[in-house]
Amino acid sequence: MHEIELKFQVPARRRAAVARAVAGEPLHLQAAYVDTPDRALAAAGLALRVRREGSAWVQTLKGEAGDGMTRLEHNVRLPARGQAVPPIDPARHAGTPVGQLLDAALEAAPADAAVLAVLYRTDIHRHRRVLDTPQGQVELAFDVGVIEAAGQRVPVCELEIELVGGSPLAVLETARAWVARHGLWLDTRSKAERGDRLSRDDAPATPPPAPLAPAGDARVDASGRAVLQACARQICAAASELAAGSEDPEALHALRVALRRLRSLHRLLHGGHAPPAWWAGALQLFQALGAVRDEDAMRASVLPSLQRAMESAGVTFDLRLGASTPGRAALAERLRSQPTQALLLDLLQAAQPVPQAPAQGSSPDAPSPDTPKDAPQDAGRSLHKRLARQLQRWHRQVRADIAQAETLTDAQRHRLRKRIKRLRYATEWAAPRYPKRRVRHYLLALREAQACLGEITDLAVAAQRWAAAAEDAGAMFALGWLTARREALLAVAPARLAALAEARPYWR
Repeated sequence: MHEIELKFQVPARRRAAVARAVAGEPLHLQAAYVDTPDRALAAAGLALRVRREGSAWVQTLKGEAGDGMTRLEHNVRLPARGQAVPPIDPARHAGTPVGQLLDAALEAAPADAAVLAVLYRTDIHRHRRVLDTPQGQVELAFDVGVIEAAGQRVPVCELEIELVGGSPLAVLETARAWVARHGLWLDTRSKAERGDRLSRDDAPATPPPAPLAPAGDARVDASGRAVLQACARQICAAASELAAGSEDPEALHALRVALRRLRSLHRLLHGGHAPPAWWAGALQLFQALGAVRDEDAMRASVLPSLQRAMESAGVTFDLRLGASTPGRAALAERLRSQPTQALLLDLLQAAQPVPQAPAQGSSPDAPSPDTPKDAPQDAGRSLHKRLARQLQRWHRQVRADIAQAETLTDAQRHRLRKRIKRLRYATEWAAPRYPKRRVRHYLLALREAQACLGEITDLAVAAQRWAAAAEDAGAMFALGWLTARREALLAVAPARLAALAEARPYWR
């Protein structure tokens, strides 16, 4: 079966109000989650548990479905009663879609590491009630309790909105109302994911955004839907990490890349059409992330280079940038705000599948009669033709800018860098449709050009930072080094960019 739901964190100040608003049937839930010692199930996006629900035990296996709202799920009621945790048997899920994923994960694990053991537990007091909406029926589940692992505990206070029957829009519209009323914020981290991290006593770095592959269907509309689903999933996951207070630079990087990919690939597929409902919000959020990203770049790249330069020069200055906590706190607050939450819900709604069965007698390439009225008018056109036309247009723009590389202003250079990024994301996504060797050479030229312009930009931002304190000896040294380094890069940039201008277009 499929489970369609969204989960939201409840701010402490709204806990009592949410409890009163749900005020439903109480249920005590105590669960034990198992995995292999090397976390084979977690790595496969699976969660296997037994849970005591009142006096009964239920074994449940869950897995990811890929659209940010849907999960595969299979439940088996057990005959066990009482307090003792009954043994977990993976065979109970044999023959189900999520059971096949479990079998694959266990088969891939080394023979001596495929033993399942309880790694973490949850103890939750749930209140739930069913709500009827114009789009369908949903269940509200307000959970308060703890996750326990390795002698540690983390609190749980969240609201789950799960579809009982009808359209997924019932979940989304209910979520919008509760976000507006109670200041809830979307959290894609499941209890299983939080428990797994707690059991390892760490918070692993956010993985980089996964590459996006074109849809198997060669239609523009099918590929656009696949892009929306993949980008929405990545955006929501990274936003959840940062909203929860993570200071991991990779989480911020993942969010920025996913937002830029989303906008770039939408332009690639639907350029020239009216922007979708989520466009303005995505742009505003991306712009709001810039200051924190600049801070991360300063600490990760510019400052270490400066310190090495000082060591070589035999001088010592205090180049500390100060604490980044205010910036991170403001970022978390921005991500928990209602405008950002509205954006995330807009993305999830746009990513929901649209029925594509053509009317009797219609062309298989024509847009479905169920396609929304504001869908791009070229929805049924060939993807290959669309890619070639747009890639060629963007390539010409980049070449025209590179031809003027020695006289570009800072603003024009920044525009060129954005155009190169846009072309790079489009190339990474379109790559499987073209000869590998030709794509590889073109992509390498894009990456090297982007890296060169990126370092120039980071140096300029850093120079502005230290110019404000130019009377300080350390700041003067930093400003001098940054200026010299930037001038050196500007001198070699035209040659590095020329390689991209001369690169052979792979789409011809």
